[in-house]
Amino acid sequence: MTATRRTLTALALAGVAALALGALPTHAADWRQKYPEVTVGVITSENEADRVTRYKPVLAYFEKTLGVKVNWRSATDYAGIIEGVKAGKIEIARFGPASYAKAWQVTKGAVEPLVGELDKSGGFGYYSVAVVKKDSPYKSIEDLKGKKLAFADPNSTSGHQAPRYFMGEAGIDVDKFFGSTAFSGSHENSVIALLNGTFDGIATAYNSEDRNTMTRMEGKKMIEPGQWRVIWKSPLLPSSPWAMSTKLPQEMRNDVKQALLKMKDADPVAWNSLTDGKAGGYRAVTHSDYEAIVRMIKANLANRKSS
Repeated sequence: MTATRRTLTALALAGVAALALGALPTHAADWRQKYPEVTVGVITSENEADRVTRYKPVLAYFEKTLGVKVNWRSATDYAGIIEGVKAGKIEIARFGPASYAKAWQVTKGAVEPLVGELDKSGGFGYYSVAVVKKDSPYKSIEDLKGKKLAFADPNSTSGHQAPRYFMGEAGIDVDKFFGSTAFSGSHENSVIALLNGTFDGIATAYNSEDRNTMTRMEGKKMIEPGQWRVIWKSPLLPSSPWAMSTKLPQEMRNDVKQALLKMKDADPVAWNSLTDGKAGGYRAVTHSDYEAIVRMIKANLANRKSS
């Protein structure tokens, strides 16, 4: 083969390779062309300053992995994140089970869960608990009859929907049994109000003795250790999901899902910031994992209307 023919052949092969390689990024970047920026929204389980700090490495991980600019969206309550997803202002949301179920309802099924958290032993789920001050005389939920109970947010699973439902199953009508109930605005607000004596008991989230709302606050030096005691615990609830609107491109949802599934190994800094290093990883979830929560919310609504 002459030098000229060898050169032409090499150029032709290089051109074919360039076309083949070029076709992949063009296809992969399709959703990025329409969504060069995406917004992440997270329910208000803790104060805004700590929430921003916790999620800052996660946003950086998303930017690096997805190849788009990632923005943060705040809301003063759970409903703000639900409405943000419904309005198309939030592309990636981290819900609780009940707030996901509510989003699924208000969007008429146009939202899907992507992943849910596993604990260190591979278990999927967490609990709602009723908590009192350690030095209080209350030993069981029945001891709180006529007393003041704090919920976190109307759309909180462990901080409202689950205790309302499961206490109701046990014959406790929370609207009549307790002397008064109120929404504190967040799980952390509930704990602080409890320790300040504003409430006799609170409903909040609980994974285990060493991983729950109170121990997280102890770790952040917000409260002194050992000031609380659990007097009631719900059945196991499904883990809080990350979710996206089904109106977004399927390829986009797939990429976000894969980024979440790989986060623990791909970016330990982001993972440890998000979970305090106390979770075992994520697993893929579907709507079927949360159908019982949808039924629970519907039952709570029906019960309140009939009472």
